[in-house]
Amino acid sequence: MSLQIAKYLLLITAAALFLTGCKDVTSTKTDSSRYTNWSSYLGGPDRNHYSTLSQITPENVTQLKVAWSYSAPDSGQMQMNPIVVDTILYGVTAALRAVALAARTGSEIWIFGDSLNQENSTSRGVSYWKKDGDERILFTQGANLFALNAKTGERISSFGKSGKIDLHSGLPSNAKDKFVVSNTPGTVYKDLIVMPIRLSEGSGAAPGDIMAFNVITGALEWAFHTIPYPGEPGNETWEDPNTYKSDTVGAANNWAGMALDEQTGILYVPTGSAAPDFYGGDRKGSNLYANSLLALNANTGKLLWHYQFTHHDLWDRDPPAPPNLLTISRAGKKIPAVAQVTKQGYVFLFDRATGTPLFDIEEIAVPASTLEGEKTWDTQPFPTKPKPFARQSNLLTEKDLSPYAENKEELLTQFNEADKRIYAPPSLEPVLLLPGYDGAAEWGGAAADPEEGIIYINSNEMAWFLQMKKDTLDTSLPLGESTYNKYCVVCHQKNRKGLVASGYPSLLNLKSTHKKDAVALTIQKGKGMMTGFPQIKKEEMDALLQFLYGEEKLKNVAENKAKPIETIYKHTGYKKFLDSNGLPAISPPWGTLHAIDLNTGDYLWSIPFGETLTLKEKGFPQTGSENYGGAIVTKNGLLFIGATKDGYFRAFNKNNGKLLWEYKLPAAAFATPAMYELDGKQYIAIACGGEKLGTEKGNQIIAFALE
Repeated sequence: MSLQIAKYLLLITAAALFLTGCKDVTSTKTDSSRYTNWSSYLGGPDRNHYSTLSQITPENVTQLKVAWSYSAPDSGQMQMNPIVVDTILYGVTAALRAVALAARTGSEIWIFGDSLNQENSTSRGVSYWKKDGDERILFTQGANLFALNAKTGERISSFGKSGKIDLHSGLPSNAKDKFVVSNTPGTVYKDLIVMPIRLSEGSGAAPGDIMAFNVITGALEWAFHTIPYPGEPGNETWEDPNTYKSDTVGAANNWAGMALDEQTGILYVPTGSAAPDFYGGDRKGSNLYANSLLALNANTGKLLWHYQFTHHDLWDRDPPAPPNLLTISRAGKKIPAVAQVTKQGYVFLFDRATGTPLFDIEEIAVPASTLEGEKTWDTQPFPTKPKPFARQSNLLTEKDLSPYAENKEELLTQFNEADKRIYAPPSLEPVLLLPGYDGAAEWGGAAADPEEGIIYINSNEMAWFLQMKKDTLDTSLPLGESTYNKYCVVCHQKNRKGLVASGYPSLLNLKSTHKKDAVALTIQKGKGMMTGFPQIKKEEMDALLQFLYGEEKLKNVAENKAKPIETIYKHTGYKKFLDSNGLPAISPPWGTLHAIDLNTGDYLWSIPFGETLTLKEKGFPQTGSENYGGAIVTKNGLLFIGATKDGYFRAFNKNNGKLLWEYKLPAAAFATPAMYELDGKQYIAIACGGEKLGTEKGNQIIAFALE
């Protein structure tokens, strides 16, 4: 595209946005003062994890000490990024209890939530709103969005019904009994809060509408249909124009959060894949607006522009994190840009106003499906720059198998039998998925220097297998076993042994480890990355529990001896490519950290990130490790990050990737830290909940400062 045409499009878009209530989109002015606090998720609505605080420097960072710690009343995954307003730090515990702490000392001010009725989800934090002396904390437990008095923790009775709304209320009526939760903080704009929602990834998921609620009343203000209705743009990209009300197809939701340009009033929303995830026979077409970046007018929800990252997704390639809003330089000119990192290890960069790609993107032909009834999309988009920040499956050779594996022949056989092509479609044969299901980039997302145009991204290098099987729903089985096969078998396997090394537990000894009511609650509401199944009927739940506890008798066999339904394709489960010791079967590094200059698309540095402690003890070099959670980057040259399975909190020189300091945490911190200043003292706080990746549970929030 010529510069003249680009300028013309920019002028048209700027005028259109002005007329629809958005401000000037061409401004590149950066207000550095806003980067001295942490009153919003990931440091600010631009989601850059960035701070201009400068008391802690590359020269004195080794003098950091624990300033305070808080022990929550419950333990387990705390993925939350704290926020700090005035003198109060707000967060969420592992049991989804909102907590307010004195930011100087860590002493508890208030806590909200019932320890006897724990939600089995995770939370990445809270949102804050203030107007005319009214200060509110907004956070979710399951499908409920609460509004609390920021000073006291008491419910705001005028919000919704007794201080809460059910997020189902903003969705169509056919979603009222479907799984809906939110575990990422909503984005506040004026008197609106726009909510991310997490939905089922299987057949029958709720539709993933983007919903804005009134912060004062809880009323729905606007909704954007990510599966368009007839007559709406994008509806033609679904073979069935009535897909929006399908009993089987849904999702295309934003679960990872979004970024907001407060100056222009534009909301940048990444959307996930349509459901069901791995077979799209019921949703033929490119499937807008799934797997897309949407630029919406935050006042109205009107679509301004979009870009789709994966057409007709069959690989669960959700954009895993909010985009970053930053400014880049081109030919001496400043351009407001939006950068989206992906599970594939790509970075897509766009002009924030027009959606014009700032590096060329090529549509490249990809393999076709061999499954009956499936129709893959012919091409997929590949950015020409930057190069991927994670290895790609098609570039692996036998030499890339782990040098530490003891069962190399077995791994070699698995490797050679797998389809390693990029975008190899799901089939009855195994596909080697690298980057894996969780990505390269994951929900921690990228940190960015918004003034210099540089992003910092931690990445996973874990290969997984993707495979389908032909299946039927056999109605001649007892009801409990039939229900298990319908909802549970993909993750926990036919034999109920699960895939423990891949994070999916065995269900064989539930009688000795879990009470029935606790298991029923998990099935209904979900836990961690497991979605819940609220649609299961009582008789199905009772029979399923009998089956899981070895109590099911033939009397539960369905009286209806109807023939099984037609053959369908089902995912065989989430299986990591591991060696006999449970370590990644490909060669290190297994986790990496990168600095990418988005002005040029070039890498400034790349390093292994994290240690595999069992190998370190044997004297093997740094291998990197799986990691979940993001970094903080400072203007004066530091990058702070936990995230690794090894449980360390580290500081790096952001200019060259050199490790400057590390501290062994009481539990692994699968969370993004927060940085703030009080009374002239700079603090860094991080949640240490552990549990993920088989690590020990923890319950502490720890803050560091200079002595």
